[in-house]
Amino acid sequence: MGRRSPYPEEFRKDAVALYRAAAGKGTYAAVAADLGITAESLRTWVRKDEPQAVPGRRDTAGEAEEPARLRAENARLLKAEKESHLERETLRRAAAYFAQEAK
Repeated sequence: MGRRSPYPEEFRKDAVALYRAAAGKGTYAAVAADLGITAESLRTWVRKDEPQAVPGRRDTAGEAEEPARLRAENARLLKAEKESHLERETLRRAAAYFAQEAK
């Protein structure tokens, strides 16, 4: 029996959606690094999520993945905004420190 994943199913689906949303612009490693996971984990999740070829089955995967893709994109944007805010705050503090030193 395999080990249980420490990542919730929703997180895995969002990660797969984010990778697919990159549409070839992001590598497994790049997307995985943004999410703080290994590239191999992401690769495995993407492969497991590949649509199975079932005769007579309509493919509605695009519609079903849209909310997950949007949640993943939202998480990525919130993380980028937080990092940007932290960087601006650090630069502001550094500028204030050097302004004091210059006096």
